[in-house]
Amino acid sequence: MNIERIDLNLFKVFEAVLREGGITAAARTLNLSQPAVSHALARLREALRDPLFERQGRAMVPTPLARSLAGPVREALAGLENTLRTLDRFDPATARRRFTVAMRPQLEDQLLPSAIRRLRREAPGIDLTSTPVDWRNMASALADGTLDAAIDVVGPVGPDIRRRRLRDERTVVLARRGHPLLARGQHALDLAAYLEAEHVRVSLRRHRPGLEDVELARLGLERRIRLRCQSHAAACRIVTQTDLLLTMGEQYARIVNEPFGNRILPAPIPFPPMESYLYWHARADADPANRWLRRMIRAGLGASRALAAPDD
Repeated sequence: MNIERIDLNLFKVFEAVLREGGITAAARTLNLSQPAVSHALARLREALRDPLFERQGRAMVPTPLARSLAGPVREALAGLENTLRTLDRFDPATARRRFTVAMRPQLEDQLLPSAIRRLRREAPGIDLTSTPVDWRNMASALADGTLDAAIDVVGPVGPDIRRRRLRDERTVVLARRGHPLLARGQHALDLAAYLEAEHVRVSLRRHRPGLEDVELARLGLERRIRLRCQSHAAACRIVTQTDLLLTMGEQYARIVNEPFGNRILPAPIPFPPMESYLYWHARADADPANRWLRRMIRAGLGASRALAAPDD
């Protein structure tokens, strides 16, 4: 098929209908009339000899051809948009846009308060969306502009994905005040006491071991995980009411544990640090808006280090 026979503007309409799930919503997003969007979609259908979307109830479902076009079209439009943005100076004080950043829930507590303060102070027209990290689709989401950046542990990425190490976080142990394994005035648990205790582990995955479990296994040791749960706040509450111990990153521990007042103790052995990395697409390297976003993320997570005061 000869691309010269197709008006490339039609693909902008196609992507909007695909993203919004209907002609009316796409028209509103594109600031066009509904008949104009319908006419453009009809022209693309004729050029590609495919219906592209089929109505099922109230939804418009993409055909197999439309699904195969979705990724390349989004990536091409995102690439063009990023290129055009680099031609302009980015001024956060006047810019109007939304950034989408994938991150783990515990990073929301550490980053978002400082981020929203900075947005209100410096960038009143910029909105921010936090979304879960999905490693299966992260590279394609960064490529097509669905994501502007992502923050997570180190992981495999392709050559078009850039990453920068943000920080290493020390591991600590939380125990209730008056825990029987802690003598009065004792400020640490030794390894024998740590292994004697029962533990609560926070994880969204049922069977994946934590960094501390991997290190213990390397030493031929194992702890008893009595409870697995999905929330650090729930785990901290459980620690206050039981003799279970909780092992987690120090900076987040000082935030989430504040209402509970559990003891925050050094780990009994030097567990591997919890690393955080910032990811973005290579095309966004020189994009002034994305660079500003990355600086804001680095500053926000750097500021969280100030929370790491010693336990009293």
